[in-house]
Amino acid sequence: MGILSRFRDIMKMNVNALLDKVEDPEKTIDDYMQNLNIDLGRVKAETASVLADEKRTKRALDECRAEIKKLQHYAMKAVEAGNDEEARKFLERKVKQAEKLEQLQAFYDVASSNAENMQQMQDKLASDMDQLEVRRIKLKGKIAAAKVQQSLNAMGGQDSMFEAMEEKVNRAYDEAMAIAELRAGTKDDLDDLFAQYEKSTSAEDELAAIKEKLKDQK
Repeated sequence: MGILSRFRDIMKMNVNALLDKVEDPEKTIDDYMQNLNIDLGRVKAETASVLADEKRTKRALDECRAEIKKLQHYAMKAVEAGNDEEARKFLERKVKQAEKLEQLQAFYDVASSNAENMQQMQDKLASDMDQLEVRRIKLKGKIAAAKVQQSLNAMGGQDSMFEAMEEKVNRAYDEAMAIAELRAGTKDDLDDLFAQYEKSTSAEDELAAIKEKLKDQK
């Protein structure tokens, strides 16, 4: 009977309980969702046929009931007309239709039950898929968070190396600055020395020099 043969298995399946027992829930969720998609597709494909069968059996059942009602009506008319023979024929046909009605009722009950089961399976499969999707989103979020934490942990292991490199660079910078300051200090000392020897002559010195020169000329 197609997918209907799996009605009990589908309805009693508890996806959350199954996932709690597996070692690789991520892969299991993906596999379950793939299988659920297949089952849901089969349910949708077979639902049209099951509903058509339900309508057909319902229509046959209603027609049989209408026929029985009509035969009963004509049997009463025949009795009222005093024609018992014709009334008997109507009633005999009614008995056969009543027997047929029982069969048609049984067919309709099965078809109706199948249609209801198909709807229940469709609802169950859709609900299971929704639950799995929620579980998958949460699981993937946890996995992503774990990978980020692992990366942070790995980076944390390199902190000491980075700190050592930074300390080395800072030490080299401090040494370079110290040398620059020493050189700057030396330059300042030399400048002072140059200034001492190259300072300008005063006016008194120049006056004395002129007098000395005039004295030599006499």
